[in-house]
Amino acid sequence: MRYKITIEYDGTNLVGWQKQKEGPSVQEFLEKAIAGFSHQQVEVFGAGRTDAGVHALAQVAHFDFDGNLSEYKMQESLNALLRELQAPVSVWKTEKVDNDFHARFSAKGRGYIYRILNRRGASPLLVNRVWQVTYPLDVEKMRQGAKYLLGNHDFSSFRGSGCQALSPVKTLDKLDIEKIGDEIVFTVEARSFIYHQVRNMVGTLMQVGNGDLSPQDIKLILEAKDRKKAGISAPAYGLYLNKVMY
Repeated sequence: MRYKITIEYDGTNLVGWQKQKEGPSVQEFLEKAIAGFSHQQVEVFGAGRTDAGVHALAQVAHFDFDGNLSEYKMQESLNALLRELQAPVSVWKTEKVDNDFHARFSAKGRGYIYRILNRRGASPLLVNRVWQVTYPLDVEKMRQGAKYLLGNHDFSSFRGSGCQALSPVKTLDKLDIEKIGDEIVFTVEARSFIYHQVRNMVGTLMQVGNGDLSPQDIKLILEAKDRKKAGISAPAYGLYLNKVMY
């Protein structure tokens, strides 16, 4: 039986989604939880390989299980073992799916949000949850710059070192920037992204907001196809995988 699970996690102390030689990962916690209640060694496949420090509100994964537990029983068993493991991971939806479903390859799109706290005073409640920028940012200029990134482009200027994607050409379907109280929230959607693309775009747009760059500079940076021409990379802890579309 193949199960599809939707997961929320705090990535602060994790090495990311994927199992690593050192440090805890989301994938490792889930596989240990399944083995803990069933004694089955299964591989869990995720829709996206979030990096160390990145959070998820709705990561999707699947695995094959030798048995036919109800969706309720599977979810309760997983969460019980995750609590025992003190994992910062929770399964909030479980579905039985056809065997041709694949969390990664069946996905038609992915969505992220990025949170900037734009105020002088810190928030103890939002430590490792937002990127705090203490000087005022011009949201309207950031929106103007963001428009140049929409559509199909070569995103080499926003490609992180170590990227293993075959091509830097991607289609950015959505890049909205909203001011909510003291927070500036970026909502970004595409079929797929290259390594660090979202964080590099947010960091560069932040520099438009603080006046280091103009909105028109985004067009020139994109055309340069050179990572050195773009701005800084936003820290991982402000980023959340919040949607996988099928």
